[in-house]
Amino acid sequence: MSFYPKLGYLIFGSRLRRLSEYFLAEVNKVYAQAGIAFDASWFPLFYLLSEGRQLTLMEISQELEVSHSAVSQLIANLKGKGLVTATRCAEDGRRQLVELTKKGAALLQQVLPVWKAIGESMEDLVQEDPQSRKILEAIGAVERSVAEDPLSARILRAMAINAKTISS
Repeated sequence: MSFYPKLGYLIFGSRLRRLSEYFLAEVNKVYAQAGIAFDASWFPLFYLLSEGRQLTLMEISQELEVSHSAVSQLIANLKGKGLVTATRCAEDGRRQLVELTKKGAALLQQVLPVWKAIGESMEDLVQEDPQSRKILEAIGAVERSVAEDPLSARILRAMAINAKTISS
């Protein structure tokens, strides 16, 4: 693991992606071992729909902070599995209202105990090291910072400063 730490922030995004992929794979192992046909990548949408509300694709996109296209693809996938429906809105036929089907609601009931165990397990995990205890706060702080001043803008400014330094 010495490769990653020595590169510091240069590989920050790759480390986060690797860790995220690890967590998703581990959670998917749990679903598989429990005999639950659920994919961890569906969690955000299922969680939003868990309250029984109908949501538009735009509402889902905004709430999850992902593209409309990504939401459309996920909805199409879950519709194909019979887990959600998307019906035209009566007031505005351009909008689709998404909700869990009976099959989706039944699947939700199966995954709720897993979600509870995930939360408990993650709490235990971060308690093992004092630095881990503030990980959600730290991620939130980074998210807020890049929302105010995007990383690309920061990189471009640094490149401009470095270029001036080199040419001086």
